[in-house]
Amino acid sequence: MKEMNGAEVLIKCLEDLGVKHIFGYTGAAILPVFHALRHSDIEIIVNSNEQSAAFSAAGYSRSSNRVGVAIVTSGPAITNTLTSVADAYGDSIPMLVFAGQVPEHKIGTDSFQHINVRGIFRDAAKKVIQLSNGDDIETIIKDAYYFAKSGKPGPVVIDFPLDKQMKNHEYHGIDVKRFEGSYHDDRHLSESHCENFFRGGLNSESGSQAVREFNELFGIPSVNTLMAKGVVDERHDLNLGMLGMFGTPYANMLIQENDLFFAIGVRWDDRVAEKVGFAIGTDIAYIDINPEKMHQIKIERSPKFTFIGDAATALRDLLNYARKHNIRLDIREWQIRARYLKKSWPLNYNRSSEYIQAAKVISMLANHVDESTKITTGVGNHQMLAAQYLSMQCPKSFMTSGSFGTMGFSLPTAIGVHYANPHSGVIAIDGDGSLRMNLGELHTIASLDLPIKILMLNNRSDGMVQNLQDAAYEGVRTGTQRPKDVNFAEIARSFGFSYAERVSNRNDLNVKMEAFIDAEGPCFLEACTDREEVLYPKVPAGGSYKDMILGPYIKST
Repeated sequence: MKEMNGAEVLIKCLEDLGVKHIFGYTGAAILPVFHALRHSDIEIIVNSNEQSAAFSAAGYSRSSNRVGVAIVTSGPAITNTLTSVADAYGDSIPMLVFAGQVPEHKIGTDSFQHINVRGIFRDAAKKVIQLSNGDDIETIIKDAYYFAKSGKPGPVVIDFPLDKQMKNHEYHGIDVKRFEGSYHDDRHLSESHCENFFRGGLNSESGSQAVREFNELFGIPSVNTLMAKGVVDERHDLNLGMLGMFGTPYANMLIQENDLFFAIGVRWDDRVAEKVGFAIGTDIAYIDINPEKMHQIKIERSPKFTFIGDAATALRDLLNYARKHNIRLDIREWQIRARYLKKSWPLNYNRSSEYIQAAKVISMLANHVDESTKITTGVGNHQMLAAQYLSMQCPKSFMTSGSFGTMGFSLPTAIGVHYANPHSGVIAIDGDGSLRMNLGELHTIASLDLPIKILMLNNRSDGMVQNLQDAAYEGVRTGTQRPKDVNFAEIARSFGFSYAERVSNRNDLNVKMEAFIDAEGPCFLEACTDREEVLYPKVPAGGSYKDMILGPYIKST
């Protein structure tokens, strides 16, 4: 047992938990914690703002099996992280956010930089903890780490008063396995449960392997949501890619014809589920770790088979049962149909335009994406094009803001992804609207000399919203266009990027793309794309998949 101040206890706990990197921004109410880091091997990465620090921590989690950690100061610093915390909560991403706070006796007063953290984050985080002088810091922090990962993962926000950081506490060095084991899920499918299944978002490495084994045994055609890209190798001829409002034409076509939908860890959000024909007359089998979501779906869709628990465990139980009883499926006609649709309705775009098409840029990038590549995106048309055209091969390789749709996501997330995967190539795809929202991370990337490649599609507008305006408001584009062109490549160059180029002539695109891919260090390629390009296919608001609009370029081959 040792005696140390609360800030030192926090750092020692993080060391015991195996934390190697922290993302953050300093300030008066968190100075004791930053000072305690001086004797630690934990590396602190200082972002351009607190929102970015939390996005980087979440990116660390999204792309690995570890929990990202963000540490910020009080008041505006912690409220700056609110969007990132809510984004992680929506996408079930584990994360720890520590915030400095005014001394405990000043909580609830009109003290400088005081904010009611518990009240503000209550509905945006998995859990909010306000440390008090009587609390055991070590137990709370070590438990919070594994609680964030358990069940339906999510962010935990810990409010750390300044006086508690400075006060001495006893540190017992409790083995972290005690906390890890307390959240172990022992639930399995019974024999009868497996029998019932065969009678009638998930994005983890173990879950992905189980899904792949299940598909390999039965040869079942698959589709994926935006958040599940890479769970199944998208190069496989029986994987039809992303389903949804901007899904691939063949995925959206196939889903209208199936008679059994096996949903694993999906969120059933409105851009997917509300447009699906199977919601009316198709049998559903559903596995999820979230009891609240299961309750909702049981009421709304009356699934024939359900299991609340770890998807990887459930799938392995089903696999073991199928092998034990030599169960096989004869679905050759369905497999032929899936392959036919995928081959006959390829994605396409305006190949004759004099302007660079964003779809062309992403399809060209697809030639350079392999098993080791990690992709992050902003939010908008470029995000959906990346989801359509990039065939991801591994889980945790495509990081995007799904539930919350947060612009400004790509650059700070890419920083976290790099630190979690230092030997992988990281490519951040962004639009000009999204990139401007966390432009300061260009400085972070350049100043730390991070080998992150940024591909920016600049159409001088908010393209996705502009497309919606054209459809719903007769082409009146209020607030979505930027009349003055800005050379973002010059901005990146001024920050110190080793490669920063701009391309506006489509004949130069191939050369610039090759140079961008081959360059080392922080790299930035700005492609000036067609402002009038429209994202296809799309399912209109209020429509179903049978109402899918293919546009003028997607045709049967």
